[in-house]
Amino acid sequence: MIDHVVLGVHHLDESKHFYENALRPLGVKVVVDKQKLVGFGGDSGTPFFWLALREPSHRVHVAFTAPDRAAVDAFHAAALRSGGVDNGPPGLRPDYHANYYGAFAFDADGNNVEAVCHSPA
Repeated sequence: MIDHVVLGVHHLDESKHFYENALRPLGVKVVVDKQKLVGFGGDSGTPFFWLALREPSHRVHVAFTAPDRAAVDAFHAAALRSGGVDNGPPGLRPDYHANYYGAFAFDADGNNVEAVCHSPA
């Protein structure tokens, strides 16, 4: 089981803005905010996803669970409004499985961020 993930980023404020907005529809928010480190988590307050001001991570793919397909849609729209670049609009991905509904966006450092719902419509 994974405890946490850390992405290195060029510009912490820009990345924080992107992730804060893109992950909000998924119930993920900033729970730790330090000078060179930002931690995201859910209602428990325990961070599981971190941004660190350091040499950027490249071509990492991180997928966040969405509670429903509407949250996937909202994630994608928020990601693009917050400076993300489309890497796959919301929709079914039947190559993965029949109910795989996901959307993808690149962050400012080129990481592929995804929201996915595995439940039927």
